[in-house]
Amino acid sequence: MLDDCAICPRECHVDRSAGSDKGICGVDSRLKVSSANLHFGEEPPISGVRGSGTIFFSGCNLKCVFCQNYALSQLRHGEYITIDNLADMMLDLQERGAHNINLVTPSHYVPQIMAGLLLACKGGLTLPIVYNSSGYDKVETLQLLDGIIEIYMPDMRYASKDSARCYSTAVDYPEVNRAAIKEMHRQVGELVLDKHEIAIQGLLVRHLVLPENIAGSDDVFKFLADEVSPDTFVSLMSQYFPAHRALTMNKVNRRILNSEYQAALNSFERAGLGNGFIQPYDE
Repeated sequence: MLDDCAICPRECHVDRSAGSDKGICGVDSRLKVSSANLHFGEEPPISGVRGSGTIFFSGCNLKCVFCQNYALSQLRHGEYITIDNLADMMLDLQERGAHNINLVTPSHYVPQIMAGLLLACKGGLTLPIVYNSSGYDKVETLQLLDGIIEIYMPDMRYASKDSARCYSTAVDYPEVNRAAIKEMHRQVGELVLDKHEIAIQGLLVRHLVLPENIAGSDDVFKFLADEVSPDTFVSLMSQYFPAHRALTMNKVNRRILNSEYQAALNSFERAGLGNGFIQPYDE
């Protein structure tokens, strides 16, 4: 797959195995990881009380102007590791008590991750796997993960092509994202919690509220309620702040207003959605 890379919707068709060819994600066939640790800042059923075993991958197939992790996604900070190293990281996080293995920005590393998971499972890994992505995922690649990923935690960033093109250089994001969400839901269904309120399977969609309704929250919630399931769990996030290139751009060069977040909450309710997690608005 890496010899003629079409793993993600960009379909760059570069030979990442050669070492010198890199697509829009900016990485070759080598795994590059920024950190692997217990993370307590995810949604309650993901972090739980013992933390989520989070592995942050470097690079990204999007170019979001406001990325809050741009040092990882755009500058690609991190260290190269082997497939064996990745498997060891997963097993170490399990040993430390993690509720799950949380793969952050995995879309451009699916073949390498699959190889690492195989080794980790042979070594005794039993934790649920969380696929924590931007939601810009190719359906055909997701189908390879059917039966392997227990929890999908994708973003739904935009409802309009104009916003996707302007702020992430991905005009096809809305259609690609919606197809990916449907495939994820087909595989794992609604979010299922155990007796301790920890997620063990299912779909959890993240939606970051952006200034001036750039994200198109109304349309996103209507899609989820009408075309996926009104029982879909949604994390409605108020944490936006201008980072990276957004500091110099109109509309996105400020934090969201309380009124904008309340409008998104109202849209969530009007759409008929009832499950999810509200991030308190912080002035």
